[in-house]
Amino acid sequence: MNKMPVFSFWQRTDRDAVAIVEHDGTPHTVGALLDAAHALAHGLRAQGLQHGDTIAYVLRNTVEVYQVWLAATQIGLYVVPVNWHLAEPEVRYILENSESKVVFACPDTASLVGEGPWARVSTTPLAGFTPLDALVTGQPTTPPDDRTAGGVMNYTSGTTGRPKGVRRPLARVPPEPVFTGFAMFLLMFGMEPGHGVQIVGSPLYHTAVLYFSQSALHLGHQLVLMDKWTPEGMLERIERHRVTASHMVPTQFNRLLAVADRDRYDVSSVRHMVHSAAPCPPSIKQQMLAWWGDAIYEYYAATEGGGTMVGPQAWRQRPGTVGKAWQGADIRIIDDAGVECPPGTVGTVYIRMAQAFEYYKDKAKTEEAWRPDGYFTVGDAGYKDEEGYLFLSDRKADMIISGGVNIYPAEVEAVLVTHPAVLDVAVFGIPDDDWGEQVKAVVELADGFAADDATRDDILAFVEGRLARYKRPRTIDFVDMLPRDPNGKLAKRKLRDPYWEAAGRAI
Repeated sequence: MNKMPVFSFWQRTDRDAVAIVEHDGTPHTVGALLDAAHALAHGLRAQGLQHGDTIAYVLRNTVEVYQVWLAATQIGLYVVPVNWHLAEPEVRYILENSESKVVFACPDTASLVGEGPWARVSTTPLAGFTPLDALVTGQPTTPPDDRTAGGVMNYTSGTTGRPKGVRRPLARVPPEPVFTGFAMFLLMFGMEPGHGVQIVGSPLYHTAVLYFSQSALHLGHQLVLMDKWTPEGMLERIERHRVTASHMVPTQFNRLLAVADRDRYDVSSVRHMVHSAAPCPPSIKQQMLAWWGDAIYEYYAATEGGGTMVGPQAWRQRPGTVGKAWQGADIRIIDDAGVECPPGTVGTVYIRMAQAFEYYKDKAKTEEAWRPDGYFTVGDAGYKDEEGYLFLSDRKADMIISGGVNIYPAEVEAVLVTHPAVLDVAVFGIPDDDWGEQVKAVVELADGFAADDATRDDILAFVEGRLARYKRPRTIDFVDMLPRDPNGKLAKRKLRDPYWEAAGRAI
């Protein structure tokens, strides 16, 4: 019987190979990272942490993220990545709710970590914090005894209330088989063990960015970190480091395509540029495929789990799909009466996967997400075609109902973003006395276009032959920048809520 291969950073023997290149060009070898992770694992146990305890980090994209992760996930701890764009009370809520016992911060984020029932550790000496060096000094760099797999507990974005921790049970097994499974997930996208350079451009508090990058380390790939993503910065690093892979969002595609002299960069090394997190207009993806070739892969999942995947060739045959269910998952489309929808009919997307989760300390929300048959939903709407390929319509919460007709903003946004003046766009419903809701568009303009009536009229004329009348925006506003986080996720409520509050109909 053939044994499953083991892909584990902890078992790598190429100690002199560069594992991580930081944003300033500082290299970190496999051996140095292994030694640091083992020492920290011993240091955390010396602090009294035990299997099932929780730690958190509020860190920018630095090597310490991986030191913490590789230490905690070999001694059975939960790790909570915390969004450093949050305000201090929001951070405190997550730390308290997760019952974190140790919190790691850096100089840029330390002010967010107030005092509490947790130990505060800083990557450099800071008043009121224990330096990370103090935690590891004198500790052995050998693997700890009784190694057992830990895991991540990500907090959802909280766009409809306070964020919830997505928690899965920890298996009482060594970490190697668990994280071999993570690494093997990348094989589904065509990545190969030992051959690859992944650029990490989005913040490492994001579920997928951490998931993909740590999986790449286990698979034997090198990581190139960016502290703040810019299109030119990414293109320059792709050329310099011969980058093969990344995890991206469609907003980054838009920004890359807007670089006027983008063809001067050598991107011939790219092989597996995977995107998710938000709908990608087919026209944008077609432009990326024309530029980068068959290197664009897409998947559908959520913090809670997933999902589906589609490669470039299958997507070309079915533009707009997010793919078919991957191994170990299944997708069902269910209507509001709880009946499965036939192909081509929009309903709520439900997913079944191998491992269940709970929303930590929220039994009601957990029960709301799960059906008795083992399928869960995060509220997305979509349909499957006859061959089982999934097409997303939008989040049900974002759907516009005008005159009793359902309008999916993502469909409208996909058309608007193809206008040359539109760099980014958000579409949502605002109050309308006659129709209930009307379609509003808020546009971030590309360079060289004026926020005036002429531009507005040109955009409205552009959509006339491309969208049914009831889907077209009634009005367009211009903003300097849409409120997206660095992962590309749009805070649409920040745009939408003022219109409803002004009408005395807050939602």
